[in-house]
Order: sequence, then C-alpha cells, then structure tokens
Amino acid sequence: MLTQTARRYLAWPLERLAALLAATGIPPNIITWSTLLLNLWATVLFARGRFVGAGGVMLLACLGDLLDGPVARLQNRVSLFGGFLESILDRYADLMLFLGLLVYYVHLNRFRYAVLAGAAMAGAVMVNYAKARAESLVATSEVGFWERPERLAVMILGALSNRMPLALWILAIGPNITVIHRIVHTWKQTEASDAKVLADADAADSGGAHVFSAAAQRTAQPGARTKAARAGLHFRRTRSFLAGRRG
Repeated sequence: MLTQTARRYLAWPLERLAALLAATGIPPNIITWSTLLLNLWATVLFARGRFVGAGGVMLLACLGDLLDGPVARLQNRVSLFGGFLESILDRYADLMLFLGLLVYYVHLNRFRYAVLAGAAMAGAVMVNYAKARAESLVATSEVGFWERPERLAVMILGALSNRMPLALWILAIGPNITVIHRIVHTWKQTEASDAKVLADADAADSGGAHVFSAAAQRTAQPGARTKAARAGLHFRRTRSFLAGRRG
C-alpha cells in the first residue's frame, strides 16, 4: 500500500535514477545486497543509540528497495530468483534492525522496551509468514494494514524524531493485529472452500443414481463420494501441517 503510493508520487525521480543506475550496468542483485549492508549499518547505529543516524541510513536502504526492481526491468534482468533473493534479504534486514534496538535496550537495562522490541520483531516475521502460509491454502491473503513499508515508515519516523519507544509500541501491537486478521481471514476462506467441496460431493452422490445401472446401484456404497471428499480434506490439512513443520 505505502510502496505503491511512494512509487506513484516519486515515479519521475525514481525512473530517472533507475535509468542512471541501469546505464552503469550494475546488476540489480548488487543493489539488493547493498540494501542489506545499509540495514546492517543502521543496526549498528541502533545498538549504539544513534537513532537519528540509523533513521537516515534506513532511508537510503528504502531507496535501494525502490530501485532494484526498476533497474532489473530496464536491463531486462527480471528473474524469479531476484524476487526470491529480495524477499529473503528483506526478512534478514527486519530482524537485524529490531535486534539492534534489542541490544541497545538490554544494555541500558530497559527491560520493558527490550520486550517491546522483541514483540515488534515477532510481529514483523509473523505478518509475512502468515501471508505466505495462507496463500498456500487460499487464493489471496491481502488483508491487514501493516506490510513491510508501513512498518519501516513508523520505524524511520520514530528514529528521526527520537521517539523510538512510541514507535515500538505501535510496531509491537499493529503488525500482530494484522497477523490475527489474516488468521481469521484464512479460517473463513478455508471453511468456505471445505463446505463447497463437501456440498459438491453430496450433490454427486445424490445424482449418481441416474447414471448407474440397477445392478451397480445395488453394489454401490452410499455416500462414497462424500467419504472420499472428507478423506481428501483430511489429507490436504495433514499435508499442509507437515509442510509447515518442515518450514
């Protein structure tokens, strides 16, 4: 949501800057890795309590996040692996930034704020994990407000204004509410999908008598399709659970 808004209002300067970078031949994956290094720098600044500097470095990292995709398109280097790599490094960056804050508050013996940093870190991870797991079961899970750009915006504003405790309260509560929202959304979608499968199976059972011969009808087991459908649902749920355990 916030990324789309930023790209809409900053489209012209981003296009010009992306064109300049693309002309140098720099690979887009290098920009992605550079973004991670900038976030690592911001992590060190957070751990030292230099919040304003960390916020400024995070702004540079966000610029890299906005540029690697356009540079890849201009150089005809768009790839599935590039998107995968960016997603993985983004998760590492999220964890590092909160870890820097956690180290800072532990060093000061500010237990409450250390717990807030931990809760915010958990929310940042679970928002993305909930979406990925949900979309393995349902068509889409685009619900909730607290995507990564929104979280970074709050973190940057908190750092630049030196109001990080307030930002941590927001980040510890908001993203976890989005996780709950996605859980409820996925539950409703899977329940509706399961009900449709069973309804279709029941309809097939009730209409099957019109296509069987009299002898076949005597030997056919009632509700066979419904039983098979229920077994299929059980198998799908078990497979999804095991996949989650492996992940």
